[in-house]
Amino acid sequence: MSDVTIVPGENGPYVVTGSVRLMAPDGRVIEHDNPMALCRCGQSSNKPFCDGTHATIDFDGTLAV
Repeated sequence: MSDVTIVPGENGPYVVTGSVRLMAPDGRVIEHDNPMALCRCGQSSNKPFCDGTHATIDFDGTLAV
C-alpha cells in the first residue's frame, strides 16, 4: 500500500486513491471504486462510503492541525 493517498475533502469525505484493501469488521473484503470516498460526517446511509449527506447537514470538516 505504498502508493495510497488519503485526502480529506473540504467539508466532505476522505478521498482514497491507490491500491488499498478495505476490510469489514468481520474480515470480509469490501469491494470499492478507485478512487473511493469514505464518509467523514458519520451520517451516510451507505457507510463506510460517502453518499453526499454531508452537504445537507452542514458538516464542518475543518481540520485541527
